[in-house]
Amino acid sequence: MTFNKNIILFVLLLYAIYIVGLFIPITKFGIVPRTIDGLIGVFTAPFLHRGIWHLVSNTIPLLVLLTVLNHFYPKKTISVVLFTVLAGGILVWIFARKANHIGASGLIYGLVAFLIANGFLERKLIPILVSIAIAFVYGGLIWGVFPSLRSYISWEGHLFGAVSGVLSAFLLKNKRISKIHSQ
Repeated sequence: MTFNKNIILFVLLLYAIYIVGLFIPITKFGIVPRTIDGLIGVFTAPFLHRGIWHLVSNTIPLLVLLTVLNHFYPKKTISVVLFTVLAGGILVWIFARKANHIGASGLIYGLVAFLIANGFLERKLIPILVSIAIAFVYGGLIWGVFPSLRSYISWEGHLFGAVSGVLSAFLLKNKRISKIHSQ
């Protein structure tokens, strides 16, 4: 399994935006719940990170999860990513606490949730094995969907990203557009 060129470009874009943010205060364009100005964050929040370690901590999971998603479900990849970002972002905007929610971790939670749910919904050997492997490697993320004493972490972004990932698995369930057709 190799990294797709588009996945590498996506991650490089995150770093380019981070560098721009060192000179221009763009992190203010995150999701700010129930404000008109905060709606822009539905589209921009996954690209914005508070610091280099915030970005670095999102990089490897994004590379791994996007690669797994694209390898096993190439025709579902764009739909899953877009749905997770948009639906998760809208849910954060509607229900989250008043704060500036930024970062790609909502997308990460959505990818994990999709990969786990989708395998069991497809009920085929390879997708189930993918689900089990993702649950084994990333199962500890479950604790990130609960309120935390660290108020700077958007547990709501994690929760609604995961909810959106599961919803996308159900919405794409009957679509026979995955790479795996006969396992």
